[in-house]
Amino acid sequence: MGDVTGFLKFRRKDSGYRPIEERVHDYNEVENDLPNDERHEQLGRCMDCGVPFCHWACPVSNIMPEWQDYAHKGEWKKAWESLQSTNNFPEITGRVCPAPCEASCVLGLTDQPVTIRENERTIIERAFEEGFIQPQPPQKRTGKKVAVIGSGPAGLAAADLLNRAGHTVTVFEAEERAGGYMRFGIPDFKLKKSVIDRRLALFQEEGIEIRCGVLVGRDITVEQLKSEYHAVCLAVGARQPRDLTVPGRELKGVYFAMQLLKQQNQLVHGEVIPPEELIEIEGKNVLVIGGGDTGSDCVGTSNRRGAKSIRQIELLPQPPAERSEQTPWPLWPNMLRTSSSHKEGCERQWSVLTKEIIGENGVVKKVKCVELSWQGGKMNEVAGTEFELEVDLIFLAMGFVHPVRNGLLTDLGVAYDARGNIQVDGNYQTSVPGFFAAGDATRGPSLVVHAINLGRQAALAIDRYLTAK
Repeated sequence: MGDVTGFLKFRRKDSGYRPIEERVHDYNEVENDLPNDERHEQLGRCMDCGVPFCHWACPVSNIMPEWQDYAHKGEWKKAWESLQSTNNFPEITGRVCPAPCEASCVLGLTDQPVTIRENERTIIERAFEEGFIQPQPPQKRTGKKVAVIGSGPAGLAAADLLNRAGHTVTVFEAEERAGGYMRFGIPDFKLKKSVIDRRLALFQEEGIEIRCGVLVGRDITVEQLKSEYHAVCLAVGARQPRDLTVPGRELKGVYFAMQLLKQQNQLVHGEVIPPEELIEIEGKNVLVIGGGDTGSDCVGTSNRRGAKSIRQIELLPQPPAERSEQTPWPLWPNMLRTSSSHKEGCERQWSVLTKEIIGENGVVKKVKCVELSWQGGKMNEVAGTEFELEVDLIFLAMGFVHPVRNGLLTDLGVAYDARGNIQVDGNYQTSVPGFFAAGDATRGPSLVVHAINLGRQAALAIDRYLTAK
């Protein structure tokens, strides 16, 4: 340990955010970073405890005590090597991961946990600045070709490891730019896209081919995949959105959250959206239905687009302000979380059910809602609590249900599990021989860090499959 009493001497200090009055006028990342001396103190708070539950809680099994100790001692290259050994994209998780490691930090039992996520981001950015990260193409190729369908975190993590193993990897992406949900679903104010581009350029220098604007199942057939590649990894995500089945859903002004977020990322990139497709928000009353991260991203985007008012409603009851007895340490706590977007301006309501959307001349004008009570995990409408909201725009941020099946998955004929996700065996192979799957396509909608882990595991399974053949 660099400082055996660091956790006693220094209090937790988060990097914080840029001032609200500044950040709501741009799409630059909202999070600051600490000065070097203060970051050094935060690194020193890691206790290097006997049983590191942070490591247990991390889906990719990051070795937090090791790389934080190296960084505290100024051994930044060793810190990066340790961090990179388990995580393909620490520059991504260091920005957008909710940090289950911190919820399980032993220091959190009696004090505030270590700023693990921020420490991670500092290490990887230092590695890029110092030039530690250079292209490392494999010295020998195996002659085996692998197709990876989807360029989100699972697909790219799989492609990275398979390429390192010497296989020739081609990544296919239906969109015009690679990155999947990381690029089109996460706003620039949380994750600037140059961070993704920097990593993609590195992959291409290492020999990974990335083909964008190619819809597999249409531009490339299943038969072509089978004939041209020795193995295929399906990393198509879980992109089928959960819809709202109430009267008035068809009215103009009701959008899925991803319609807004994708469009905004395109605008920031400099693309021109046709006027008839542009979602106009300035001066309008916005309602976001769904209380998760995607809903929060809609709130932040609406603030920057000049919404008159923003309200976010959630079906579930309001979580407790502190960790509850139902989710004790070291489990992930069910507790109230307020994002940077919420702090910029938003009214939030819980235990609210949407009953009907009311329009005028085909355009949204009001929403009918009712309050709920919850007993034993079941919801009941509370009589006499019906109310109406005047709204101009509604963004449905109620999550996703399973992979989109039309096209490739239907043509391929893969089997699905009880939740509608792609079914895989213990080796991540689907019901179709030679076709593997990873990420949200198999797990369902989840965290980027879970997607990375599943992509890595699928890559190992594919490598074993190719080696055996």
